[in-house]
Amino acid sequence: MPTIAAVTTAFHPDERLTAVVEAALKSCSRVVVVDNTPGDGPFLSDTLRDRDGVTVLRDGRNRGLAGALNAGLDELKSIAAPSSEAPDLVLFLDQDSVLTEDLVTGLAEHLTDPTVGIAAPAPWDEEQGRYYEPGTANGPDIAEREAVITSGMLVRRTVLTEVGPFRAEFFVDHVDNDFCLRVRTAGYRILRDKRYKLAHSLGQRNQHKLAGVSVASSRHPTWRLYWIARNGTVLIKEHRKDAPVWSRNTALYLVWWFALRTAIEAPRGPRAMAMLRGFRDGARGRTSRRYLPPGAEI
Repeated sequence: MPTIAAVTTAFHPDERLTAVVEAALKSCSRVVVVDNTPGDGPFLSDTLRDRDGVTVLRDGRNRGLAGALNAGLDELKSIAAPSSEAPDLVLFLDQDSVLTEDLVTGLAEHLTDPTVGIAAPAPWDEEQGRYYEPGTANGPDIAEREAVITSGMLVRRTVLTEVGPFRAEFFVDHVDNDFCLRVRTAGYRILRDKRYKLAHSLGQRNQHKLAGVSVASSRHPTWRLYWIARNGTVLIKEHRKDAPVWSRNTALYLVWWFALRTAIEAPRGPRAMAMLRGFRDGARGRTSRRYLPPGAEI
């Protein structure tokens, strides 16, 4: 078996974080927890500091998802430096994604193929008993993907070194898509194995009636709508030639999101403005810090 380390991100974590870390330690030699919760604490993540194999990073700042992932990777490098025993593979998790017993070892088998840079499970909605991504249930067990979500993905360390850090300017949304598209551009394959399910929360889902049709939506705070629009637009510009299908589907997704959020979610005006500013700034390559949440920095 290759050596595996994990980086877990957290934000105002609850007891699920402990379960995530305990599950990861069964297959990982080291788990680095990066807690983005702003303030002085103490917080639940501090209770994990005394566990063997666990390192907790918390400095009272919210550096965003990308910043937290990069901080975790930097910590792994500093831990490995004295002994020159860097892990072969790195597993990325969030605070509510608990691993099944054979998930990590199963994904690691795919990475024996040097053409594979990332192996990932299929996100699973336990409450509704279905895969999150449409078409997964009827698709092949192992599918090549242009992008997968960050939580649960297992990455070859040498690929991380070659491709570079996560994109800190993205803060939270599309961080996974940007990284995966760069991995693909570098010539590596990304595999999703649906035999390994990862229970994953996408937040509160609400049902709405739109033109007589029931529509489900995951309500995001207004500030996040800016980053969804802005970062998606940036990636469409950058990858419209090397990932045309992904770019087209993402453009359609953003149009749908804009229509849905402005039609059924109050306050409609501020939410529409946040996305419109995101589209504008993404097209111009700009970033507005006014849409960072309180206590956040990039």
